[in-house]
Amino acid sequence: MPPRHELPSWTLFLSVCAVGIGGTFQYGYNVSIINAPTQHIHSFLNETWTSRYHKKLNLNLLTFLWSVIASIFSLGGLCGALIGGSMAVRLGRKGALLMNNIIAILASILMGISFPTGMFELLIVGRFLIGINSGIGLCVQPLYLGEVAPKHLRGGMAMGSSIFLTGGILAGQIIGLRELLGGETYWPLLLSSSCFPAFAQLVFLPWFPESPRYLLIDRDDELSCVKALKQFHGSLQYQMEMEDIQRECFALDGEKSKKPWQLFTDRGVRWQLITVIVMTMGQQLSGINAIYFYATYIFKQAGISAEKIPYVTLGTGACECLTALTCGLLIDCVGRRFLIIGGYLLMTLWSIVLTFSLTYQELYSWVPYVSMTSIFAFILSFGLGPGGITNTLTAELFIQSSRPAAYMIGGAISWISFFTIGMLFPFIVNGLKQYCFLVFLVECALVAAFIFVIIPETKNKSFLEIKKEFHKLNFGRNNKEKETAV
Repeated sequence: MPPRHELPSWTLFLSVCAVGIGGTFQYGYNVSIINAPTQHIHSFLNETWTSRYHKKLNLNLLTFLWSVIASIFSLGGLCGALIGGSMAVRLGRKGALLMNNIIAILASILMGISFPTGMFELLIVGRFLIGINSGIGLCVQPLYLGEVAPKHLRGGMAMGSSIFLTGGILAGQIIGLRELLGGETYWPLLLSSSCFPAFAQLVFLPWFPESPRYLLIDRDDELSCVKALKQFHGSLQYQMEMEDIQRECFALDGEKSKKPWQLFTDRGVRWQLITVIVMTMGQQLSGINAIYFYATYIFKQAGISAEKIPYVTLGTGACECLTALTCGLLIDCVGRRFLIIGGYLLMTLWSIVLTFSLTYQELYSWVPYVSMTSIFAFILSFGLGPGGITNTLTAELFIQSSRPAAYMIGGAISWISFFTIGMLFPFIVNGLKQYCFLVFLVECALVAAFIFVIIPETKNKSFLEIKKEFHKLNFGRNNKEKETAV
């Protein structure tokens, strides 16, 4: 008789909240809040430069300084991704997240005092540090959630990363409104408000145990592992999870955590690594940035006044948050493949619709409404598939010794793609106009085809079972003894 799958315990549920508020929430929040005070930061840069050098800041230098403030966040994120895996191995998953909050608090202080001190350099350093914080959070939080979740709930719990990320974007959009902290007076407080999620995590996360997998496999601390499992699953339910961890520990046979460069030479994880790289690049280059770029123009064409557009934009943030929640509820029922392939195929469809509707935007009065509907449909499709499941699959495709390094590689690829699309995107749009969506639809279709051919369903499978699924891809039909050893 198969085991009865129950709902997560309150400890498991609350642990998702405790790691999320100071993890991926920070990324979403800090990506979002920088948009509201753009004009106020421009004025601050002008005033500071004039008082310091007694001459006006020329337009080219102003644009350069603003670009540095906006884009250095990505550089910080890349650095955070590169050190996040090592921190997770040395300090533990929980320890790395707790230490990460110190960086967020320091960043908040620097950004908060930049205006009263008249030093825009502090703003640049603060954005770099909060980028490091976000990079570490994006790496370590999914690692923790993927390891503490029972396999029948692993998808839903791992979706906590996306739920808090989209929640951070929505929270940043709301707090960044003119009526709240987006006005001229309060923008330094808006940028320094990142300290509040950090303080919240420092208060709540210590009440939850370390990842049981980390405790047994990395630290060889069986007593702490059992204690953590009992806290997560209860005294009567923990035994099955303990047996699963012990099987993985036995299969690893004392193998230590690998470095990122070791994964590139390890034939046993070749296709898992290729999959992570393809999915991560596919997520960033899918056209979601183009959707947000065109959103304001389309809303104006639909007759929405410029003053009301920030409130309509809240709808896009709410849409992302809603789809992340929906995906979290569906992922362990319908599986990963169905959602992510379906998401990419729907994005391909909406890219076609947007190309036509933007081309004929001004010919008919009803076409802008088709474009507006397509924008929300594209965001829904992204959230149901690539937006949430990419991180979940990264946790599932690797066993304990390779997982932190895989997250470091995936995180680095994600931040490099994020930075690259940020730099190239204006040129793509200026050159191709609405036809840029033709590029994105090809990319979405190709990623969907790759996933259909390569990635097996991982629902309700242990990490060792998933590794076995990839064995034939990595080693072909030979090496039978390796397959049986796994």
